[in-house]
Amino acid sequence: MPADPESVFTYGAPGLKFGVGARHELAYDLAQLGARRVLVVTDPGVAATGRPAELVELLAAGGVEAVLFDRARVEPTDASLQEAIDFGRAAGHLDAVVAIGGGSAIDTAKAVNLLVTNDGELMDYVNAPVGQGRAPEKPLLPLVALPTTTGTGSESTTICVLDVVSQHVKTGISHPRLRPTLAVVDPELTLTQPSQVTAASGLDILCHALESYTARPYVSYEHKSAEQRVPYCGSNPIADLWSEKALSLMAGAFRTVVRQGDDLEARTQVALAATFAGLGFGNAGVHIPHANAYPVAGQVREFRPEGYGPDGGPADHAMVPHGMAVSLTAPEAFRFTFPADPDRHVRAAQLLDPTAEMTDDPADLLPQVLASVMRDVGIPSGLAAVGFTSSDVDSLVEGAVKQQRLLATAPLDVRDEDLAAILDASLELW
Repeated sequence: MPADPESVFTYGAPGLKFGVGARHELAYDLAQLGARRVLVVTDPGVAATGRPAELVELLAAGGVEAVLFDRARVEPTDASLQEAIDFGRAAGHLDAVVAIGGGSAIDTAKAVNLLVTNDGELMDYVNAPVGQGRAPEKPLLPLVALPTTTGTGSESTTICVLDVVSQHVKTGISHPRLRPTLAVVDPELTLTQPSQVTAASGLDILCHALESYTARPYVSYEHKSAEQRVPYCGSNPIADLWSEKALSLMAGAFRTVVRQGDDLEARTQVALAATFAGLGFGNAGVHIPHANAYPVAGQVREFRPEGYGPDGGPADHAMVPHGMAVSLTAPEAFRFTFPADPDRHVRAAQLLDPTAEMTDDPADLLPQVLASVMRDVGIPSGLAAVGFTSSDVDSLVEGAVKQQRLLATAPLDVRDEDLAAILDASLELW
């Protein structure tokens, strides 16, 4: 404990409209925000489902003009975000931004919103040390997010994630003004998620909940002044409630939605879990698995997952989907963090699998429960299965170390050699 421990935690969240058919009220919601002309951001895969075109027609019927950008890249890069920013800047007057899609589309919309309202270039705002870490000086437009995947939580958070190609690393932009004004979570929009997209995105839900639940407690930080406060304040009583409920919901519904994507009741439960986990980690923070995921995704060479192509087949470029990348080192990361709070790690495992029997070594329980879920939903068996070898560990460590904003939330101090051990043990999980 520090000499002057923190006594304050913060909590922020978007407005939320949740439920089957919620998207049909979007024109009314935008009118309440004073929006008559909006930019709609989506990606080619979601555009192919017809949902964005349907949304544009819905808005037009409600008196809202929509300009459609449908080229958001799955797993955005600095170049793909710049393309969207240029489109947004050329679109003329806008009253609001609407994102319909997974985390990639929502994050793209966040970047566009930032750069159509503020001066400068993209890298000015990217987190240090990759970028300059500049904070926006001007207010952003209202942003309404309609997630079509269940997992990223981007509709709730202050984070925009991107791949800086020249540095072979994923990083982000983080500021409270990036948080969407309103999240419209309609489980019907998730029915067209391919099975493997559902699996990878669902692992992101689990890791959001598990990482925020096991994050460094807010009282373990030195006391901050008002201007020093950041969105990720550490585990706290409110975020804990969201994380616990998300884990319980996933225990009952996750495997079902991967097997039976048309089960609307299960889809609704997983959408609720994604929302709850986003509300939790968007305030408490995430730590080691997410820090490792950024270089894993940024340094991928050949792996092309099923379900991420425009036609639902393999991705059209090499990628490790974010939720998959996060999960691949999560079991070993939680084995490492176990000594920080053994009871909390055991409790998390029991929430995720109420039938789990205690292992001879309690530190094994959460890694085993999580690995069992990963196997059941078809996640690759470790980093080696997506193309990495032991010779890549040093470069992955180098990328993870750059994610100090995330590692600062870990419940234990994380040295380079700790990251190397976690990554090496994650080459083959089973």
